[in-house]
Amino acid sequence: MMKRPYPWLALGLGLLLGLILFRFGALNPEGEHSLPLLTLLLVAEFGFLVTCVAAGIGVRDLIRQGARLATIIVLGGNLVLAVGFLRVGLALWPGTSGG
Repeated sequence: MMKRPYPWLALGLGLLLGLILFRFGALNPEGEHSLPLLTLLLVAEFGFLVTCVAAGIGVRDLIRQGARLATIIVLGGNLVLAVGFLRVGLALWPGTSGG
């Protein structure tokens, strides 16, 4: 088990925020989001920052402690979530061709 619980907490929080974006970020039949666009962008940005910092801590732990299963799981999960939040945030941004 890792000494620092932050990467694990960030992974759980990132999953929760990802579920919120998945549920409320989709367009309804009227062509609008269930939550305001600014709220969705804020959730995506916050999720990116939290998981990106946790991934950085995971990289540092990987360098210091070597390849442990717990470190690899946390690092991989936070990296995947950070990339996902970045992709969603860019897709939601008005004026881009993403989506």
